Amino acid sequence: MVACTAPGAGFDHEAIVVGGGQSGLATAFYLLRAGVDVLVLDDQPGPGGAWRHAWPSLTLFSTAGFSNLPGVPMPAHEGFPPARHVVDYLAMYERRYRIPVERPVRVGRVEALDGGGFRVHAAVPDLTWTCARVIGATGTWSAPFVPAYPGRFSGRQWHSANYPGPAPFAGRSVAVVGAANSGAQIAAELLEDPDVGEVTWYTRHAPRWMPDDVDGRVLFRRNRERFREIAAGRPDPGSDSRLGDIVVLPQVRRMRDAGRLTATPMFASLSQVGADHLIWCTGFRPALGPFRGLLGGAGGAGRRGADPHQPVPGLHLVGYGDRTGPGSATILGVGPYAKQTACAVAEAVRDPAH
Repeated sequence: MVACTAPGAGFDHEAIVVGGGQSGLATAFYLLRAGVDVLVLDDQPGPGGAWRHAWPSLTLFSTAGFSNLPGVPMPAHEGFPPARHVVDYLAMYERRYRIPVERPVRVGRVEALDGGGFRVHAAVPDLTWTCARVIGATGTWSAPFVPAYPGRFSGRQWHSANYPGPAPFAGRSVAVVGAANSGAQIAAELLEDPDVGEVTWYTRHAPRWMPDDVDGRVLFRRNRERFREIAAGRPDPGSDSRLGDIVVLPQVRRMRDAGRLTATPMFASLSQVGADHLIWCTGFRPALGPFRGLLGGAGGAGRRGADPHQPVPGLHLVGYGDRTGPGSATILGVGPYAKQTACAVAEAVRDPAH
């Protein structure tokens, strides 16, 4: 398709997407369909986004049929697809739609230009690109969250972001912290491995198990209902708190039903943790470092009273969970938000006064 405006009209590209994972690819898909000249900058050495770094046993919560980006569906897989299947799918998706991705490029910062548009700076080497609109799709995996606790832990600390599987914990005691899916999954895997020493699962509250027949398909339908209500201008009905927090995958079910996956009340100080290893399964925060100067409204992050979550005009954020919309951080759920963003970008580059 013909670009909406000529890229030479003062910019290298009409739009730049920072991040080449599922959210970046879905947004680029719709931008290309709208005829927008787009470039994707990705800091990974190959396709797959955060799925390249998932722990070996991590799987999706739903079947391949409920794990599709817009366009070509994910190839069939028996049961819940593992991370490697997702990586292969994203690589195929890039090729299928000829998405222009430049990698590895780690974006250090994005600055707003006088008169409109942006300059995107690579951290190393010192390369820059200009664009009329920029889309943040950097996800959360590179920004793991670890809560602050007093005291000192003398062993080795990990996060679910760099959990390598059970092998390094053979013959060692392990403390796992976190009352949601990653905490339950990692604790269950370690408990089932006969080579791993004592495993203690710490949670701030009793585990809230979802019904055994609930998986990602049910969660997707709920998130899609929320999206429709919000898109229609009605209040967000919120997630169904009755469902619980933990999807009961087969390994989790085995350890729970065997009475081995039981929670221990949260410690008050790191000094109380007597394990050799401590694994934090405490979630992530949006990896918005490159856009820090562009958040907080038109005055930037430093403006007094600015909302730190509100981007300046021309910056769009996609795929950061509830921050950008219910289900937007999932493979199937990101599609509507990617389409919304692409439509807004296409309209803006056709009418710069928009």
